[in-house]
Amino acid sequence: MDWILMFKALILGVVEGLTEFLPVSSTGHLIVAGSLLDFTDAQSKTFDVVIQFGAILAICWEYRAKIGSVVTGLPARTDARRFALNVIIATIPAIVLGLLFEKSIKSVLFSPVPVSVALILGSIVILWAESRQRDRDATPRVTYVDDLSYGDAFKVGLAQCFALIPGTSRSGSTIIGGMLFGLERRVATEFSFFLAIPIIFGATFYEMAKYWRTLTVDDLGLFVIGLVAAFVSAFVCVRWLLRYVASHDFTAFAWYRIGFGLLILIVGYSGGLSWAE
Repeated sequence: MDWILMFKALILGVVEGLTEFLPVSSTGHLIVAGSLLDFTDAQSKTFDVVIQFGAILAICWEYRAKIGSVVTGLPARTDARRFALNVIIATIPAIVLGLLFEKSIKSVLFSPVPVSVALILGSIVILWAESRQRDRDATPRVTYVDDLSYGDAFKVGLAQCFALIPGTSRSGSTIIGGMLFGLERRVATEFSFFLAIPIIFGATFYEMAKYWRTLTVDDLGLFVIGLVAAFVSAFVCVRWLLRYVASHDFTAFAWYRIGFGLLILIVGYSGGLSWAE
């Protein structure tokens, strides 16, 4: 057993779990962490998919009661069907655009400048959105996740499409987009979590279909460690974020993104990061 490799798997799993649901771009953090740990070969691509799956399992566990209620209530309850349909509606735009432009996005935007620009521009949007919230001081229109209309869901789904740009952050796009469309901060955060389930599950199976040939029995321990680390750290992060948004805004994350974006730009162009697809 390669203990150094196992340690790398643990670190990367924690990085994925801590950043997947925060508005800071898990992609950018995995690029930096993977490069610093010299874990950027073909095996690492499959590993990234596995730990992403671990992170989404944390959401499924945290909201297991809600998910179970929706699934069992589909045949008889209108609210369950509306919630499920809202998730589907909000998911469709990103799936369609992702399938259409995946190759172009990876070939054109997966480099230091686009990722850094996405991080910094996203920060400006967050600062503007929070300033707008304070200036307007208006009561949110939607204060419970089950009260979203189909139109609300579709608009949040359109906001999620910006996350196809590396460095933008899927959670950041959906949370801030939701707030701009009238969702209360916690509602926008929770709906972002629910939208992650079909998106990440779908992306996991899609990517695994491409990379399954790189899997070997010898990799099992490595992947299990990464998956468990991502699950635990994501679970802790989600619990923390829900408490955080009850009394804080996202301004601190915006300033962090600016610093991280500049770091990627500087280190990336100094040759310190690997940007292989």
